[in-house]
Amino acid sequence: MNERGVNTTADMEEIYRQYSGTVYAWLMRQCGNDDLCRELTQETFYQAVRSISRFDGKSSVSTWLCSIARHLYYDSLRRKKPAGQIPEDLPAPGDFTEQIVRRDQAMAAHRVLHTLEEPYREVFTLRTFCDLSHTQIAELFGKSESWSRVTYYRARRMLQDAVKENDHEKE
Repeated sequence: MNERGVNTTADMEEIYRQYSGTVYAWLMRQCGNDDLCRELTQETFYQAVRSISRFDGKSSVSTWLCSIARHLYYDSLRRKKPAGQIPEDLPAPGDFTEQIVRRDQAMAAHRVLHTLEEPYREVFTLRTFCDLSHTQIAELFGKSESWSRVTYYRARRMLQDAVKENDHEKE
């Protein structure tokens, strides 16, 4: 067994049984297409098997798998939309400006998220991107549900404060 605790087909089968529902649910929230979600879930675990040697254990297995799924989903969107195609339903200028502001805020939030210390980063990621319940998060960390709620709340506040600070710096 390697230092991360995964080295056999049986280990990967257990990981699949344990996390395939989480990956599928995350993908379903993103695209809402059952066929695509099933395909991407399978591809996620295929890629996980291929890249298990790069799993460094700095995040949980579910976070790592959801990250792989996210990349595969975005790749599928890029393949679906031909380059240079102009969308027919361009937003009105005001809507476009709002989208840019929201995108800037999202980028600022992601930058801050990557600077958060553990366990804040992982708890926020598990709750927001993997849609795990506070009970599930608490079980993963061997802590109470209250601990999960407080940790998530604090991480969310840190992100909100950083985004507000970013907005003030731009003014």
